[in-house]
Amino acid sequence: MDFDKYQGIGNDFIIVDAQSDHDVSPEQAAQLCDRRFGIGADGVILVLPPREANHAARMRVLNADGSIPEMCGNGIRCMALHVARTRPAVGAQHQVVYETDAGPRTCAVGLTPDALGADVTVGMGPVRILGDLRLGLTGEPSEWAEVDLLGVDVGNPHAVSLRRPSAAIIDRIGPRLATHEAFPEGANIGFADVKDRSFIDLVVWERGVGLTLACGTGACAAVGAACARGLASWGEPVTVKLPGGQLTIWVTAEGGPARMRGPARHVFSGRVDVGG
Repeated sequence: MDFDKYQGIGNDFIIVDAQSDHDVSPEQAAQLCDRRFGIGADGVILVLPPREANHAARMRVLNADGSIPEMCGNGIRCMALHVARTRPAVGAQHQVVYETDAGPRTCAVGLTPDALGADVTVGMGPVRILGDLRLGLTGEPSEWAEVDLLGVDVGNPHAVSLRRPSAAIIDRIGPRLATHEAFPEGANIGFADVKDRSFIDLVVWERGVGLTLACGTGACAAVGAACARGLASWGEPVTVKLPGGQLTIWVTAEGGPARMRGPARHVFSGRVDVGG
């Protein structure tokens, strides 16, 4: 199987041009993403024929554990770059619409001079604030006996804490929160440190992946949560610093659409043997 490897501020993906949702199985995706026995990645993205004639392509994401999320913000930037590089007549247009399981997403790609990277702006769809979540976690430090989270829907499920615990606590409670019974399909858990109204330092425990270098939908969720709490302003750009780099996020209003701008980069191309 031919593939291309891309990364968006450290969130890395194996991208495969495919014809069917089943061209890569969940088991194969987990094998390919293994960083010791496979290629190594946070997920596999299948670039599929669109269902609507006026759309460029359809995105299907398989996480490193084989699970299938509705949407991936860094992933769609990487996919938009891939289409712009391999199908420039389509992907390099000013506004290109891609289908995702969370709905259509519009991308604008500004290629770098070497055509290996791009600055990509994505219309991320609505950011819906779902309200406070009080999730009891026993056996943790007293200040985290109940974790104060705000539920946010960005086309996929998020819960955002606007206070940032230590890395050791995040390692302990991240996987427990992401698989908590309050989230039947799992959730991405963001831990945000709001430095000021225009800057957020964020780490995300991503369902199906773990602690990740970057999460685009998580950045949108964090900005939405900060705006809902009065710590940032609706419609104003907010820089979100993640371990792998920075994104710029705008959330127009509560329940309104978000826009994300950030880089994507081609890493290498190859061919891999895929087991059954």
